[in-house]
Amino acid sequence: MRVTSPLSEGSSLARFKQSAAMLTERLPNSSFDWTFLMQHYGVPTRLLDWSESPLVALFFAVDEYEKHPASDAAVWCLKPTILNKNARISDPHEPQYIPSFDDPELEPYQTEKIRRPRVDLLPVATIATRNNARIQAQLGTFTIHHTDPVPLEEVGDNSHVVKYVIPSAAREILRKELKLLGLTQFSLFPELTSVGAILKDMMR
Repeated sequence: MRVTSPLSEGSSLARFKQSAAMLTERLPNSSFDWTFLMQHYGVPTRLLDWSESPLVALFFAVDEYEKHPASDAAVWCLKPTILNKNARISDPHEPQYIPSFDDPELEPYQTEKIRRPRVDLLPVATIATRNNARIQAQLGTFTIHHTDPVPLEEVGDNSHVVKYVIPSAAREILRKELKLLGLTQFSLFPELTSVGAILKDMMR
């Protein structure tokens, strides 16, 4: 039996560039930008999506209720500056400092730099340029892992995350209430595919 190894991140990035370059209106400038694009289209990456809006987070927690009707959901709240202190990233002159992907603190997390790491680094909360309509609509931010896929809730003393459990019986009610507040598939995914999905749902 032939055993195949999963693609490395570098190989995944190269293959994605190979096929995606001619399909993008604007070529990404860096490996991070390419990684955002890969994440946008469903390719597994070291990035984890977060939102600055609790209502957006709640939407994703209760969405697709029909697929898992008997399951509880959860919203995770992240305290980014506390997470980053575990990675020794802080600024005494700016207590709410969160690095961007352009800052030097994030250089070791670049695809080109992690192939042969001498030391593994902890996950970091970071901000990115909101360069597409989806990430802007969702008020998106990210955490990024290094080479160790440690769960965020297991980093440090766990004081940087809070989990809010949503009982399964409340999911459908919350989804309807969020819709009344304007939180819909189209408002968070302002794309043609969302228009089609909404119309299909209305025709049922």
